[in-house]
Amino acid sequence: MAAELHVELVAADRNVWSGEATLVVARTTSGDIGVMPGHQPLLGVLESGPVTIRTSEGSTVVAAVHGGFISFADNKLSLLAEIAELADEIDVQRAERALERAKSDADAASERRAEVRLRAVAGH
Repeated sequence: MAAELHVELVAADRNVWSGEATLVVARTTSGDIGVMPGHQPLLGVLESGPVTIRTSEGSTVVAAVHGGFISFADNKLSLLAEIAELADEIDVQRAERALERAKSDADAASERRAEVRLRAVAGH
């Protein structure tokens, strides 16, 4: 069994992160899933939520992901997201303002996106 897996985190508009990892945790419609090297083949639908990637170097990459698909085969994991932002890229104050705006507008989808961004930063 290989000690690492190749990960590609891709958004609709760009390649967000790629590299080698020992563990990836993502939220799917079936619940949270952890994928390690040698995992059985997988195809699932991503829910909005943080994705955590434990890199082969021992660091952790966290991204806010909003919808998409996850697939795994032959130690290659693909996360194809509608929107994905690395925690390092998220402007916390802007996300907090967006959350307040969404709450006052009763916009549940925007509120969820803002909450996921803030959770990704907090988990980072």
